[in-house]
Amino acid sequence: MRRREFISAFGSAAITFPLAAHAQKLATPVIGSLNRPAPGLETFSDAFRRGLKQMGFAEGQNVLIEGRWPNANEELRDAAADLVRKRVALIFTADNGGALASKATTSETPIVFVVGLDPVAMGLAASINRPGGNATGVSFRVSALEPKRFELLHALLPKASLVGVLINPDNPNADASALRAAASSSGLQLIVLDARSIPEVENAFSILAQRRANALLVTSDRLFNLERRQLVDFAARTGIPAIYPWREFADAGGLMSYGNSLTDAFRQGGLYVGRILKGDKPGDLPIWQPTRFEFVINLKVAKSLGLEIPAALLAFADEVIE
Repeated sequence: MRRREFISAFGSAAITFPLAAHAQKLATPVIGSLNRPAPGLETFSDAFRRGLKQMGFAEGQNVLIEGRWPNANEELRDAAADLVRKRVALIFTADNGGALASKATTSETPIVFVVGLDPVAMGLAASINRPGGNATGVSFRVSALEPKRFELLHALLPKASLVGVLINPDNPNADASALRAAASSSGLQLIVLDARSIPEVENAFSILAQRRANALLVTSDRLFNLERRQLVDFAARTGIPAIYPWREFADAGGLMSYGNSLTDAFRQGGLYVGRILKGDKPGDLPIWQPTRFEFVINLKVAKSLGLEIPAALLAFADEVIE
């Protein structure tokens, strides 16, 4: 039951595109796709193509897409270098590592990125409003939404006092002190749980159950996003109410999610790619930051946990899965 018209989007995929300077020499410009495999990627690829189509480009008609699917950072650099050698018109990447690898590989080939970190701090751009150089794109700071997620947990469970937060300490967005401050503002005591692997994730849920935590907040991380079905299964098994960063978790059986729309981010990436193919310079295109967020509640999961969702939360939800 959709409450507001938002479209959803997530994480850590990547795409790559042809060099604008050489596009005029090609009968059909080539978009290179630099992407690490991820579940649900088709949805985001479709969103990207919708943005591209809005700019008048259709794959197989007046633009081609060449894909690369590396797994490690070193392979990302190799793949980016190969695309540059093939004189692609532009590189689009929705992977933090892919963006860094592309930027390190070329200062000439245009780059459009979708990243969850600060692109200025990453060295991808000089500023948000005027990136300069050869790269621009989309930036959603997922960690900035943690205070709102704690607030939503508190609204669901007003008597809750002890809440867990699952982080990957290797993730640059993982900031335990900031998370403690965000939880404190909602009157919650925090248990910070580190996990770099699925066995460690499972152990974290066991700790939460032993400590009788009232709820859990899962931060955004490539591991957690890729293995979201296992995470929601662990939550169901231990009976712990949890909130997640992307609506894909709620679709997979998670209780609640609040975050940016990943499909919207990919569509915007497609729009920027189209603009650059038409002659715009990436350094002149401001980095796009999402202003729309979606809150999804899975009523099936709520019922299985014996939870009654407050009317105010239901009214606030953009979508309720029944």
